[in-house]
Amino acid sequence: MSPRCIRHALVAGLLLVGRTIPATAQRAATPTQDPHLAKALKVLTSTPLIDGHNDLPWAIRESKTAPSDVEAYDLRQRTVGHTDLARLAAGRLGGQFWSVYIPGDTSIARQGYAKVQLEQIDIARRVMAKYPEQLASASSAAELRAAFQRGRIGGVLGMEGGHAIENSLGALRAFYDLGARYMTLTHNQTLEWADAATGVQRHGGLTAFGKEVVREMNRLGMLVDLSHVAPSVMSQALDVSEAPVIFSHSNARALADHPRNVPDSILRRMPKNGGLVMVTFVPGFTSQAVVEWNRTPAAQRPASAPRATLAQVADHIEQIRKVAGSDHVGIGGDFDGISDVVEGLEDVSTYPALFAELSRRGWSEADLRKLAGENILRVFAQAERVAVRLRATRAPSTKTIAEMDGVRR
Repeated sequence: MSPRCIRHALVAGLLLVGRTIPATAQRAATPTQDPHLAKALKVLTSTPLIDGHNDLPWAIRESKTAPSDVEAYDLRQRTVGHTDLARLAAGRLGGQFWSVYIPGDTSIARQGYAKVQLEQIDIARRVMAKYPEQLASASSAAELRAAFQRGRIGGVLGMEGGHAIENSLGALRAFYDLGARYMTLTHNQTLEWADAATGVQRHGGLTAFGKEVVREMNRLGMLVDLSHVAPSVMSQALDVSEAPVIFSHSNARALADHPRNVPDSILRRMPKNGGLVMVTFVPGFTSQAVVEWNRTPAAQRPASAPRATLAQVADHIEQIRKVAGSDHVGIGGDFDGISDVVEGLEDVSTYPALFAELSRRGWSEADLRKLAGENILRVFAQAERVAVRLRATRAPSTKTIAEMDGVRR
């Protein structure tokens, strides 16, 4: 069977499970008489749809029935979350950055950030190993493409939060060797070397050590992820980075005024850097009405909560294309990392509906292919080329936060 035929069979669920695909998956996978959905499916059959952020490993860790048990959290069955094999197939997913997220709070700090990070990497790797007919581990752009050609969903590890390295460049390199190919510089909390978007603005951006972290990530070929960081960090990382950066799951701040979103001033810098913003499906980053609802004290809120919609997600994609260009936008759904969902984008089966909506708005096949996967594959490959150049002239950094910033830990 050819790779293209394999992918069609995966969509039908024939190679995944001997059961009926869920109704939401059927809607996403059936072109019916809609030429825009047919166009979307054509694009996603021949171009890998690569999502920048899915929190399935943390969902498995936090499972109420069997915490951290990869065997019990069976992706061959419909899961309680947003992700399983049948819905991945219906959604035409071709590649996934699996977030090996760990919280930055004190309870995790007491366990040891690096220890918990290793456990999350272990969960993600075991998930990919458990389903070799559907999933494949990948650590490069070429391996993502190769997995797609074999009819597999290539999986890359992405670390969410620089607290995991515990101020150690040696730990950063070790995580890279274990397969981590991006690191979000912060999560919600400001670090000793970088300000978070939702944390205390302590450093005015990146400290000297923070800038060294970016340089070492460039040398390794690890993508610098600027979701969650303060605008000052976004700007300074763009100044320092010799490789394209990514936002693995963020939206346009012009449309939803949340600190997690990307200002137009940063979007305008994307073409020179070559990076991209991977639009997310978090309702509170998508709808201004939801932003305002979340800011309102509970006692003063209207009876009915507003809902974010698929059309609003498409608006964010179009805003980023308008300001940064079609080469600088991608998809980073944040499935299994969210409790509320966008109407029309309830789980991983629904990606084709978003691409059909953009087709209705006049998007060409060429731009849909860029959005789906060509942009992130270009960025990933360029970061790898920068790493080859830097490794030829630069040794691994031995700098410490103590000598650079005076932090004694």
